Amino acid sequence: MSSIISAQPQAAHQLDPHHVPADHDDFDAEGHGDGAAKLPSLAQIKRKLTTKQGWLGDYDFGFLCMPQLPFSLGKGKKKTRPTPFYALEQEMPISLALVCGLQHALAMLAGLITPPIIFANQLGFNASQQNQMVAVSLIASGILSALQMSRFPIPFTNKKYWLGTGLITVVGTSFATLSTASAIFTSLYADGTCPSSVVDGVTVRGNCPEAYGALIGTSCLCSLLEMGLAFVSPKVLKRIFPPVVTGTVILLIGASLVGESGFLNWGGGSGNCHSRPETGFFALCPNINAPRAYQWGDARYIGLGFLSYVTIIIVEFFGSPAMKSASIIMGLLVGCIVAAPLGYTSASSITSAPAITFLWVHTFPLRIHGPSILPMLCVYISLAMEATGDITASSEASRQPVEGRLFDSRVQGGILADGVNGCISGLMMNPPVSIFAQNNGVISITRCANRFAGYLCSAILVLFGVLAKISGVFLAIPAPVLGGVTTFLFSSVAVSGLKVLSLTSFTRRDRMILASALSLGLGNLLVDDWSSYIFTYAGPNAALKGFMNSIIIVLSTPFLIAGIVASLLNALLPADPDSAPTHSDEDEDDELERVEAAKPARRVSSSVDDDIKQA
Repeated sequence: MSSIISAQPQAAHQLDPHHVPADHDDFDAEGHGDGAAKLPSLAQIKRKLTTKQGWLGDYDFGFLCMPQLPFSLGKGKKKTRPTPFYALEQEMPISLALVCGLQHALAMLAGLITPPIIFANQLGFNASQQNQMVAVSLIASGILSALQMSRFPIPFTNKKYWLGTGLITVVGTSFATLSTASAIFTSLYADGTCPSSVVDGVTVRGNCPEAYGALIGTSCLCSLLEMGLAFVSPKVLKRIFPPVVTGTVILLIGASLVGESGFLNWGGGSGNCHSRPETGFFALCPNINAPRAYQWGDARYIGLGFLSYVTIIIVEFFGSPAMKSASIIMGLLVGCIVAAPLGYTSASSITSAPAITFLWVHTFPLRIHGPSILPMLCVYISLAMEATGDITASSEASRQPVEGRLFDSRVQGGILADGVNGCISGLMMNPPVSIFAQNNGVISITRCANRFAGYLCSAILVLFGVLAKISGVFLAIPAPVLGGVTTFLFSSVAVSGLKVLSLTSFTRRDRMILASALSLGLGNLLVDDWSSYIFTYAGPNAALKGFMNSIIIVLSTPFLIAGIVASLLNALLPADPDSAPTHSDEDEDDELERVEAAKPARRVSSSVDDDIKQA
């Protein structure tokens, strides 16, 4: 996730070559219609399928596929043919739509396969369950992405409320869920809900589908909160969750994932072997029966992970635009190409996988876990904050307005679809999903914001999930290769948090909020067992025990406790009297509208979109 929250720039209309000041109540006054998805006519379908222009168009595929180095050397000021930009509703050649859709799918793959693999390892799932979880993640992402892209008004609301953004806003399992889920699973193993045993002094977790069912069942219930937030004004949400709050949350999400998963896998595995027991089944990583098993932190593991990590950097130097947008997959590919001949991979996950699969082949016992409700509510609040920034970035990259009624309705529809998707995802046996912002970089690189390419991306993801052998291939990736790539991926999440924090003015008040939140968040991250001794109640009152477990889950999740502290202090601390007076976002928007209303309505033509990069 390269850019989870993107701030709305001042005078953002300058980025849009088709912007008309939004002073009217009608969507059409903005020059973009209402943004709803429209079915093509029969004539359009016939022309697309039967003509060369319909299949190939005039897109510069050389630009997309030509490596940057050494082919960019010596060009000087040589003119090149500009690559056309395919707007949201513009007719698009089939071949280009397939290429761009595949690019979006490849950019998402690492983010889609990582969470189910992490969940499966934490819960002791067998190979069949792991394969199905990866397949479900791909299928659910494809279906729910299509729902998010298909913007339509809610009946009987006179187009006041919408479902979906109408942009290429693809979705996948949210990384914000990982840290919270880890704390929930730890709680369920600790209270005896899930089986565990001690082997040679090491606690080994048993297979626990009940814990996964509790996670997704509770998430279905808590998704109602995000649906409710969709009906709150975006301006109000931005005042409640300013950059000092959202940036802190995102920074700690990324940092937590690096420590809990990325770096552990890079060293050989995130399971029980990372404690380096001297004897027993986990004396070596991932276990003593692995084809190439060594102690955690062995130089061979570190080197294999470093190869994947450095491949991502090399692609940035030499790769073509298409390769850059799929750099994470390139890292996985190079790591696997080296690891397979050396014996680090096993084909068992591929041979044991069925030819095809679909949803509900394996199901989990859905239930509401009381102590998990409060933490999951906090997760959905963070998903709403995340969606607001992601939709802003998608609108910018797609040359759509980032202010006015159309933009506000896209934010409202996107948050509502995020909540609805969270509930549907749970019923599909998949954790909550959120918008994947790294695909905004794909829009900028390919110069394609067309919904047709987005729908083909959804179809490709569903196809990858249905072909279960593909899921088996992903499961065969060695842990160090996966760790080298996901460490980079999770670090980019933390960088996105730093980007958001850079938008603050860093007054004394901001520094106080940030320091107070990071005191608990970073402290919890570095000393992860500090909260486990606060509540030790073991009496017969199940309700009291459940409430205490809920508090412990929040306290032991760095981004949750930091986000709560930052939000409370932002609401309660008085303004800094020594800082320069500032205007609220609403005042700035009103002033901008007054200035624009004094000018004649006109279309601004420019090509600054070539400089907009969200990767």
